[in-house]
Amino acid sequence: MTNGDPMVPVLGEQEFRDLMAGVCAPVTIVTATAEGRPHGTTVSAFASLSLRPPMVTVALDRGSAVLSHITATGRFGVNVLARTQDDLALGFARRGTDRFAGVDWQFDHGLPRLGSAPGWLVCEVTQVVEGGDHLLLLGTVTHARTTPAPPLVYGYRTFGTHSGYGDRPRHTIREQLAAFAR
Repeated sequence: MTNGDPMVPVLGEQEFRDLMAGVCAPVTIVTATAEGRPHGTTVSAFASLSLRPPMVTVALDRGSAVLSHITATGRFGVNVLARTQDDLALGFARRGTDRFAGVDWQFDHGLPRLGSAPGWLVCEVTQVVEGGDHLLLLGTVTHARTTPAPPLVYGYRTFGTHSGYGDRPRHTIREQLAAFAR
């Protein structure tokens, strides 16, 4: 800190929220299993952490029911959403509803996996780090599956996609083979 007092914030909470709203984040649904039932919540605080071993981080509010199930079991799943899945993200962000009602899902490695999510990670909690009103979960990835799809991102309080990926021309395998033959 530059003001000399390490306990005085340099910007207000709303200023911080507005600043962070401009940082685009991937949209995921983090899941857990407790007593044989699925639990899940929308999370945009997800990031890759390490390649060797493969690790990710997820930050969850200390009051999250899903967080309590994850810390009890030591495991969580991450469903990485596609551009067209903003309704799914909103459904898992709501409180007091059966978030899995009407959703295509199944257990995969003992965790709820959404059938339409193009990315899927199974993680073992390696470490829990305290960070203000959230806990940062460091997870070692034990299983992963992916299908290429334009990602769902969240920025400036709006869902969208990475415009470069969304606008990228798609070529068939035949066209790609013909290009290599030239």
